[in-house]
Amino acid sequence: MAVQQKKRDLIALASIPLIMTLGNSMLIPILPSLRKELQVSSLQVSLIITVYSVVAILLIPLAGFLSDRVGRKKVIIPCLAITGAGGLIAGLAPLWSDHTYGWILGGRVLQGIGAAGSAPVVIPLVGDMFKKESDVSAGLGLIETANTFGKVLSPILGSLLAVLAWYLPFLAIPVISAISLLMVAVLVRVPRRQEQPETLRQFFSEVKAVFNEKGRWLYAIFAVGGICMFLVFSFLFFLSQILEDRYNVHGAAKGGLLAIPTAALCLCSFTAGKWIGENKRRMKWLNFAGAAVAAAAMFICGFFRIDSVFMLFILIAIGGAGIGAALPCLDAMVTEGIDKKQRGTVTSIFSSIRFIGVAAGPPASSVLLEYSQRSLFFVMAAVGTASALLALIAIRPHSSEPNPGEIVQRFQPKQKNRRNRRLRTKA
Repeated sequence: MAVQQKKRDLIALASIPLIMTLGNSMLIPILPSLRKELQVSSLQVSLIITVYSVVAILLIPLAGFLSDRVGRKKVIIPCLAITGAGGLIAGLAPLWSDHTYGWILGGRVLQGIGAAGSAPVVIPLVGDMFKKESDVSAGLGLIETANTFGKVLSPILGSLLAVLAWYLPFLAIPVISAISLLMVAVLVRVPRRQEQPETLRQFFSEVKAVFNEKGRWLYAIFAVGGICMFLVFSFLFFLSQILEDRYNVHGAAKGGLLAIPTAALCLCSFTAGKWIGENKRRMKWLNFAGAAVAAAAMFICGFFRIDSVFMLFILIAIGGAGIGAALPCLDAMVTEGIDKKQRGTVTSIFSSIRFIGVAAGPPASSVLLEYSQRSLFFVMAAVGTASALLALIAIRPHSSEPNPGEIVQRFQPKQKNRRNRRLRTKA
């Protein structure tokens, strides 16, 4: 299998979403501690997550265009270096400045620039590396698993580092960025470009044509991707707050508990990536089922006023599992449904929409929790339901595997032709 032959390339590429996830999710468990250390409000501390994502949202489409034009690897490597520089500034700020909060936000802006040009470009690069759609799906499953594994590892790692010093999670980013940069530079072999880079006018014209041709299913996938990330970062922010404020859970214990729902997400993402293959109908229905499960879990949390931390984690883990099942389906449908020339740009726009969900999750949770826990869960249930309906109604792919009706239709004309030949022979 082609995936096995390019296993080293995929492992190197998988390190990129892992780093970007660590760069954001590693801060989730320590946000209450950052709020106290920096003496800022809950909304202000949530902006440490949001500013990273907002910058990425604005620059991801540009990175996609550049990756189509000058090459994926030539965009990824400098952006990994920028990510490391941003982490270094944020991590060193408490040691030499009295305006720590402002410097941390500045470092996070640099990290967002680096994230825009690295993680989103990985998806089209995987699509470029393989010819068979089943290999693309398997490769993207590994990438999405690395992404979700980062969500499992990050709360534990972030909590452990913060026990030593609250700013150490920022300083971990330059180290792991350097490791990833070396792996990509040495191990990843990019396929040669067969065509000349297109002009800016051709680029805009072709992207517009793609969106006109693909229509509502592409918009629906974009919306579902954004909603999924909104749900993940909303419930992680909520759990981080209540574990510390209500249940007095701190440090590594808190990180371990936060890893439970992300572990469920990771496991289902890996399994789904293996199972969907190149069957588009399977992707659609798994996407719908995952979104419906997540919405139902959030609704139960709000409707029954779950106060038991044990039941709360079970339900949120179920919701995380639903989201994990949906994510590889979205990646595969976008990547396999777009021509290679526009793949970098379109998948980058998709990544940008996902970052909108990441950016909106923590501040939305902060504001809604000012009213009540129930209001937060009902909002998450509503957007989860909207995601499921979009997957059900708007996404209508053609499976690469014929359904039984199509087999019958293909078989009937042959039967009819045989019957006509027999009649002519008898005549």
